[in-house]
Amino acid sequence: MSNKPGDSRDIINVLIVDDIPETRENIKKLLAFEEQEFKVVGSVGTGREAIKTALEVRPDIIIMDINMPDMDGIKATSEITKALPMTAVIMMSVQTDMDYMRKAMQSGARQFLGKPISPDELYNTIREVYKSTDAMRRQARQMAEMPMESRQKAVTSSTDEEGVARAGHVIVVYSPSGGTGKTTIATNLASGLMKKGIRVLLVDADLQFGDVGVFLKLQSQSTMLDLVGKIDDLDTDFFDSIVSTHESGLKVLLGPQRPEYAEDVESIPAGVARMIEKIVGSYDFVVVDCSSRLDEQLLSLTDIASKVIIVATPTLASVKNARFVLDLFDKMNYAPEKALVVLNKVEDERARDRVTIPTETIEKYIKRQVVAKIPAGEQMILSAVNKGVPVIASKDRSKSPVKELIAFADHVYGLLMGHADADAQEADDKKKAPKIGFGRR
Repeated sequence: MSNKPGDSRDIINVLIVDDIPETRENIKKLLAFEEQEFKVVGSVGTGREAIKTALEVRPDIIIMDINMPDMDGIKATSEITKALPMTAVIMMSVQTDMDYMRKAMQSGARQFLGKPISPDELYNTIREVYKSTDAMRRQARQMAEMPMESRQKAVTSSTDEEGVARAGHVIVVYSPSGGTGKTTIATNLASGLMKKGIRVLLVDADLQFGDVGVFLKLQSQSTMLDLVGKIDDLDTDFFDSIVSTHESGLKVLLGPQRPEYAEDVESIPAGVARMIEKIVGSYDFVVVDCSSRLDEQLLSLTDIASKVIIVATPTLASVKNARFVLDLFDKMNYAPEKALVVLNKVEDERARDRVTIPTETIEKYIKRQVVAKIPAGEQMILSAVNKGVPVIASKDRSKSPVKELIAFADHVYGLLMGHADADAQEADDKKKAPKIGFGRR
């Protein structure tokens, strides 16, 4: 049976976990009123029983109490979400303070409900959590059925139409939260990777509300939509005719012009990833600016990516969401070094009035090192957007956040190309080469 939210024929399988039999029975009765939508596949009273039953019945949703004997809901949820990435846990407790909520989310729970639970709150929460995790669940099923080499597939070196070997690295820039400055990071990363002899393509894969064109003042009538009917036999000549060129020389594939046009691209499984695979041999770097949605289009892109840049701000909600995504990548068997975490809009940690979370605290929580901290610079960024140029095009490269964005682009370049800066490499080669006849052209 398929599990598509909104399909009245589908039933959401629910496991109830609570040490009080009366509570379990009450929740079971509430769900029975909506038997066309919900099915209780188990009802247990301890955390250990929850793990055992979940592994047996593999429910879509688990309603989990926090305080239970032998193993509490926090520990049980952590174990279950590791073993069953397709199962979503909704935590419940009579304790509704922030500490309980934080622990619940840290363990992998998708939502938190305070007891007693009203029928509408219960129904709506299950529906929302199920809908929000449906794409992840279906993608995880697909991944589990694929050979390991397919899961770890990466786009390798290729040759462009001029016979020049191109690295063909795909870099996905993603944030599970809005307002993190993801497009600022993507546009400046793409611009910063444009070194001598290096070809870079920036793709706006935020299919409904992409802003790359606005940030770079590009108004071409040609967009990704023109490629939809030609994915299977896409050639570089036609692709080049669709791509826009920024005044800096950066190549840009714009997304659909209006939100309703996104459906034409989304209707094709892994549509954007398939487009990129067809032409990546013509570029050293393809930087993909994605929406905040976690869906099959995104995961098909992360699957072919050399690196995935996770953009977060030093706030509780943003860091929590970043942790969820990193946990998903672990469950999909991505190598830990595939994801790079960037903190944007960072305040000076020496400031007394700082209200954001310290970087070291964030690193402990997400279990990853933060590779770049980009200071807040709203005025400079707004000025750059108004001019239609990347921030790093600023004449004063010693100012923040310009210098940090440049350093980050050089860091990514070094990770993927083996040296941090093309000009520095050329200078190094010059030192090693014979003195006579070797100079900068």
